[in-house]
Amino acid sequence: MDKDGMANFFLGLGIGVGIGMLFAPKSGEETRGLIKNKADEGKEYLKKQSATWKDSADELVERGKEALGRQKDNLNEAVEAGKQAYREKVEPNVSTPGMAS
Repeated sequence: MDKDGMANFFLGLGIGVGIGMLFAPKSGEETRGLIKNKADEGKEYLKKQSATWKDSADELVERGKEALGRQKDNLNEAVEAGKQAYREKVEPNVSTPGMAS
């Protein structure tokens, strides 16, 4: 759920509580109990959602670390291949001083 979804959730919760209080055929104590129960439900919902978001974030972080590791390995391989290509190109042409080429 994104930020707009959360805002809509709280807006709906507030409107529902307000309308419920205006038109409640129950006593004040019953209405307060109902409001408390609904608030507790909202709190539990938010706890579950935050746990879900945390799990998703943890998974994304792990996938990012894995991708970074793969890119690092690819870069290291490319650097080594470049070094090897350079050595192959330069070293056979290097002559030692005092030797005839």
